Amino acid sequence: MASKVQRQQTIARLIGKVSVCNQPQLVELLAAHGIAATQATVSRDLEDLGAVKVRVPGGETVYAIPEYEPARVAPQDQLRRVMGEWVAEVKRSGNILILRTPPGCAHVVASALDRSGIDSLLGTVAGDDTLMCVADESVGGDSLAAVLRDLAGLA
Repeated sequence: MASKVQRQQTIARLIGKVSVCNQPQLVELLAAHGIAATQATVSRDLEDLGAVKVRVPGGETVYAIPEYEPARVAPQDQLRRVMGEWVAEVKRSGNILILRTPPGCAHVVASALDRSGIDSLLGTVAGDDTLMCVADESVGGDSLAAVLRDLAGLA
């Protein structure tokens, strides 16, 4: 039997890899990983993890964990997936970049960027569907914009 911590770590990993739309789906995914859990337990786990529902292109809503392992550097493939799914536009003004996302998704993209380890990115500020990224002046906004457009598949 998995401990609460092990179950929650598995939930966080699953949400990071699979588009989880609802709690019954998550219960089934956990069962496939050998972890028995009720929907009520999964509901409490999602609350403990700070999971939120975000709208993805096509209108479907999926769970996301904005602060999942914030000290961990986001792997390049995870960052590319998040950027490709949720970034619709990258605009630049000097060393400030504005990224547009579907409603409710900006914080997920900001969290992934904050954990990305991109040297030229000083930080992000996220709203609902817009986030601001600040590029290091020594590198400049044009260079960072090119990197972010490439990651989002907008290049």
